[in-house]
Amino acid sequence: MSAPALLGRLPGVVTARGYRRAWLRHDLVAGLTLSALLVPTGMGYAQAAGLPAQAGLYATIVPMLVYAFVGPSRILVLGPDSALAPLIAAAVVPLAAGGDPQRAVALAGALAVLVGLILLVAGALRLGFVTDLLSTPIRVGFLNAIALIVVVGQLPLVFGTSADESGVLPEFVDVVDDVFEDGPHLLAMSLGITTLVVIAVFRRFAPRFPGVLVAVVGGIAVTAASGLRDRLDTVGALTPGLPAPALHGIDATDVGALVGPAVAIAVIAFADTAVLSRSLAARRGEHVDGSAEMRALGAVNVAAGVTGGFAVCGSGSRTPVVEQSGGRTQLAGVVAASTVVLFLWVTPGVTAYLPQAVLGAVVIAAAASLIDIRGVAHLWTVSRLEFALCIAAFVGVAFAGVLRGVLVAIGLSLLVVVVRAWQPHRTELVAVSGVAGYHDIERHPDGNRIDGLILVRFDAPLFFANGSILTSYVRGLVERSSAPVEWVVLAAEPITDVDSTAVDDLEELDDYLSRRDVHLVFAAMKGPVKDKLRRMAESDRFDDSRFHPTVRTAVVAFRYRNDHDVDRRVVDAPPPDIVDGRDRRPDESES
Repeated sequence: MSAPALLGRLPGVVTARGYRRAWLRHDLVAGLTLSALLVPTGMGYAQAAGLPAQAGLYATIVPMLVYAFVGPSRILVLGPDSALAPLIAAAVVPLAAGGDPQRAVALAGALAVLVGLILLVAGALRLGFVTDLLSTPIRVGFLNAIALIVVVGQLPLVFGTSADESGVLPEFVDVVDDVFEDGPHLLAMSLGITTLVVIAVFRRFAPRFPGVLVAVVGGIAVTAASGLRDRLDTVGALTPGLPAPALHGIDATDVGALVGPAVAIAVIAFADTAVLSRSLAARRGEHVDGSAEMRALGAVNVAAGVTGGFAVCGSGSRTPVVEQSGGRTQLAGVVAASTVVLFLWVTPGVTAYLPQAVLGAVVIAAAASLIDIRGVAHLWTVSRLEFALCIAAFVGVAFAGVLRGVLVAIGLSLLVVVVRAWQPHRTELVAVSGVAGYHDIERHPDGNRIDGLILVRFDAPLFFANGSILTSYVRGLVERSSAPVEWVVLAAEPITDVDSTAVDDLEELDDYLSRRDVHLVFAAMKGPVKDKLRRMAESDRFDDSRFHPTVRTAVVAFRYRNDHDVDRRVVDAPPPDIVDGRDRRPDESES
């Protein structure tokens, strides 16, 4: 396909071709409203990532412009995010020799490029499913831990104390020691707390108005009017200019050290972006392809990395601003990014009067939105196991480090998957008076068994780790049966797959039952599973007589097992109700 043809298929170009004049006013208003948040939040997240404030603006401008062309979602805002900032800091700060800001920017840019390349390749291979490894409990624990890390990391700025330690607990203890020993910087603390109060009041009573902008402009105005610049730590004046390449000094050793963090950031960035994108699309009656979103996010991160920015993802705090302001298309993002460029060119010196305490409070307010106590409480009420996973993710990320914590949390999720498949639910089925079908004896202990027949259900794929569990369970039922057993029927509908080891286990079970004159049959087994079983098993061991389309027909076949001349219409007919242990059911279902 030619380059012009490819260009014409870009989502932004497609939207531009069908653009309606009625949308223009909405996009302009939404873009200008959004721009009020981009400058303070961009600088704040850069600071949380251990980078110069200007890098946050570059990571705001370029991603929004690139996404306007390649992004499948019309109003999704991409940019710096509180969920990624600690991960970036954890990867970059240890490698930045002596805290050199230019070295840190170069490393963060290389990290973003790696994240982008990983996402581009994964999107081309349609690997969006990998984000399923971040289950809801893991995400809840992760985001709460991120919020804690960010808040504790900004406390020295708000209280005007030194930041001599790293890690949540050492940092917090250091702040407390400094406050009690030397006292807080009262001026910085007053500005920080006032900023938090202003933001909270606007969120509560005027959520559509940019309270962050009011707080930041107010802090700048107070500092400038009162001549407090020399008594406060400020952000400092920005350098006029546009985003530009800043990858100098990066070598192969740096790239090798950044690959691991890049994988973790790529997974988390896409997970956040995909969830946000799907939610927006659902509300707007649209559809967004996950792999297309992954490729777009990859392209955006590569662009951010090579122009002095850092890794970005979908913003859950700024995207709703566009939606609530009536934004219709990607033009809103272009307007917002252009406004930030104008700010960099016209008024870069304004930030020389922006106190670090105010910016720290802005970051704390943003991070606080990640805290989800209600979600943790809900997990406690619905599943102790998922609550434990949530707490494990929280503790791992908060106290063992973001990257190690994420890997531990994902490992725990995989362990849960293995355990659930290894020890699945298995049960004996019985008939229940007045209820059609055959049901779990654990839920219906008053159910009726059929003399000479054992019905068993196994609720998982059969594979090397659980095949022996099924056979042991069946053997136990046969040995404990008070009446002689003639048939064992495996209700196999929940069994979605089988491997060679499990087939060996089934053959051993069949041999064990045959020595006791017990016949093993399968009911409701899916066609592909049956084909694999017969192909892997010994020749002709499991012939057609071993398989029945439903549990009901298997039970009927058992009832007429000694009547070889029975009319097939009788065998296939619904059996009568169960009375005194005899099968007399009018219909079939399982529970």
